[in-house]
Formats: sequence, C-alpha cells, structure tokens
Amino acid sequence: MAVSFPGVPAPAPGADDPLALLSACHGRIARQCETLRRLAAYLPQHGSDETAQTAAASVMRYFDTAAVHHHEDEESDLFPALIDSMAGSDAGCLHALVRGLIDEHQHLADLWAPLRAALTDIAAGRPADLPAPRIDAFTQAYAAHIQREESELLPMAARLISDDALADIGQAMRARRGGGV
Repeated sequence: MAVSFPGVPAPAPGADDPLALLSACHGRIARQCETLRRLAAYLPQHGSDETAQTAAASVMRYFDTAAVHHHEDEESDLFPALIDSMAGSDAGCLHALVRGLIDEHQHLADLWAPLRAALTDIAAGRPADLPAPRIDAFTQAYAAHIQREESELLPMAARLISDDALADIGQAMRARRGGGV
C-alpha cells in the first residue's frame, strides 16, 4: 500500500492494487472527456493550431491505449474473476451487470470512432469539427458508465474476489501494458 505524506501527493495506484488502479483510471477518463469538451469549444476560434493539435493527440493517445486497456482489464480479467467468485450461487444479477457493462464498452467504442476521426484531422493540423452533440453523447455515456462501475462493479469486486485472484488480475494488467503500470 502506498504511503502518503502531508503536502506530497500519494503515488498513483499500481497493478498491486488493481481495483484502485481501475478506479484511478476512471478519474483520468473523466479528465480526458473534459479536455475533449474544452477542445471543441476552442476550435471555432483557433482552428487546428498547435495547441489544438497537442490536445487532440493527447486525447487520442489516451482513448486508443489506456482506455482500451482498461476495458480489456475488466472484460478479460475482472469480470471473469467476479463471476468465478460467485460459482454455485445465483449470479443472475451479476451476469446482467457484466453483460450490461460489456455492451456499454461497445457503445462507448462506437461513440468514440467518429470523434477519433475528427481528432486525427485536428492532430494533423487539418480543419475539423467536433460537434457538441457527439461530444455530449460520448462524455455523458462515459460519466454514466464510470458511475455504474464505481457504485456497483468495484465495490462488489472488492467484497467477492479473493486476494489471490486480485493478484492474478494485477499481473494480467501489468502484462497488458508491457510490464509497466
């Protein structure tokens, strides 16, 4: 467990605490969504200038890598471990939660695709538009998804998944990121 001293930020959680790492990722996703909103407001006056290019590249890099890893962490490791923890029980509500979250991941990917296309143009310095309705749909869907995971998924996982299974999840998360988290 990380130690924090007054006035010194605590280190970010790592793969040794996979549930905290997933939760911390939610905060980063929310910050990237806010950057996307600010970029959309910035474009009409400034176009795809250097500032916009940097912001677009940063948002794309995050959603193309870290957010993808986050969804893979859940779908490949956390969800199966959670379902395994309920073996022999009536896990109907758990299966419904997992199916719903997987569907939300796909919906988020579908909402991301047209935004990514526009961000690719912006990052390259080409004119592009980030329509407010698309930004709103994406950021609101992510906010609702994060809320559901923070209020339902992660507390349930903390209660039900064994320490050994959490260690295995952390190892898989580390491997997914090329050994670093």
